Amino acid sequence: MAGDVLLEARGLTKRFPGVLANDSVDLLLHRGEILGLLGENGAGKSTLVKMLFGIHQPDEGDIYFKGQAVTNDGPGEAIARGMSMVHQHFQLVPPLTVAENIVLGNEPISRGFFNKRAAEKRVREISEQYGLTVEPTDVVGDLPVGIQQRVEILKALYRGAEMLILDEPTAVLTPQETDELLVILRQLAADGVGIIFITHKLREVLAVTDRVTVLRQGKGVGTAETANSTSASLAELMVGRSVVLRVEKDEAAPAEPVLIVNDLHVRDDRRQLVVEGATLQVRAGEILGVAGVEGNGQRELVEAITGIRPIDTGSAVVDGTPVGSKPRAVRELGVAYIPEDREKDGLVGGYSIADNLVLATYYEEPFASRGVRDFDAVAQQAEELVEQFDVRTPSINTPVQSLSGGNKQKVIVARELSKENRLVVASQPTRGVDVGSIEFIHNQLITARDAGAAVLLVSAELDEIFGLADRIAVIYEGRIVAELDPTTTTREEVGLFMAGGG
Repeated sequence: MAGDVLLEARGLTKRFPGVLANDSVDLLLHRGEILGLLGENGAGKSTLVKMLFGIHQPDEGDIYFKGQAVTNDGPGEAIARGMSMVHQHFQLVPPLTVAENIVLGNEPISRGFFNKRAAEKRVREISEQYGLTVEPTDVVGDLPVGIQQRVEILKALYRGAEMLILDEPTAVLTPQETDELLVILRQLAADGVGIIFITHKLREVLAVTDRVTVLRQGKGVGTAETANSTSASLAELMVGRSVVLRVEKDEAAPAEPVLIVNDLHVRDDRRQLVVEGATLQVRAGEILGVAGVEGNGQRELVEAITGIRPIDTGSAVVDGTPVGSKPRAVRELGVAYIPEDREKDGLVGGYSIADNLVLATYYEEPFASRGVRDFDAVAQQAEELVEQFDVRTPSINTPVQSLSGGNKQKVIVARELSKENRLVVASQPTRGVDVGSIEFIHNQLITARDAGAAVLLVSAELDEIFGLADRIAVIYEGRIVAELDPTTTTREEVGLFMAGGG
């Protein structure tokens, strides 16, 4: 049960050049409460919590922690007061052990030296106290993502955190790891820890939070009791309009196979076989959804199909042409690719939006002629696509790295889906984006299908798979272990195959 007020923010305002990121935002968090913080990409959520944690200083407004006005001149001061933040991209040192990561910077010392045994003992005590099972001697770089997140939370608790800020904590987790995390958060709240939980996933908000505060365009537009809220009401509060959360689509009319994958074997970066005999087909005019726990070969399968990773044995064929190891040649077969990691594989952060929109076609007409670039043609296309795909930006010349996550994803979708495609490979296409952007991206994939493209959708989100796919293929340990009809199967049946059963 939520107790006394732990944190209060009054009228927090933050300006950046040309941007009012937060406009007089109020926030209240009680002990033992999980407060959801919702908003579209660019609504100001990250800026707000960075002010609370001392990464940014507010231009106006006040912060009170345990009844005292505070000015956190950096995260160090916030941590010393009992605040902590678990970032979406973990702040861990992979070669160190779990215990070494947790105590880093605050190590137990004996006779002037680091007392490793004492560190491991203390980590075991904290992990047992909070039900966060970890092995202190494990090397962090060898751990699954879900366990690494436990290490981040334990690092905060080791430093005496009374308040936790979790920024998109489930963005990189499997459904099973997500469910485990939500149980852990409830346990922490029961022990009196106040938690601010930032997420785009309304199912998680409804499952674990007590109240929800919503930001829109930098302003606080309301706080609701979760028990009195629905996915539809929260989505409407976030985007200021009614949002269709269920994908609306006509029945597929599949035609000839466009992609044929036969007995495919692919190695990972360590030269280990991770795709071991995968076989599947995707037909024109249909969406094949590939479901599976991450780490079962999905990334390598996709990279082999798109020519990024060499095929060991077996084949991937697009319209009768075997896929080779040259991505440009694969693209010229009519293959579009939405990668799972937009920052690493989808965009060049320092380039403008206009330049990112021609990354794969800069050498083709009308964008170039005889090796000379036509800047007017590049700019004209960018203006058209920014409007068509609702990319929210002050200018097509804005560096893409300055956009919110959802708008970055829209740039990729605009580049990939604005041309005629025979095959669309979409890997985690809505990871880390808000409900409004998810609705838009889903509609674009349906539009591509209805225009006759074959769509291969790889997603860790079962709701997305069931909402979009005309057929479901389940991948486990590099093999397609089941093909299912989404109209006649259940989430539980799919989950059983994902876990190697069935």
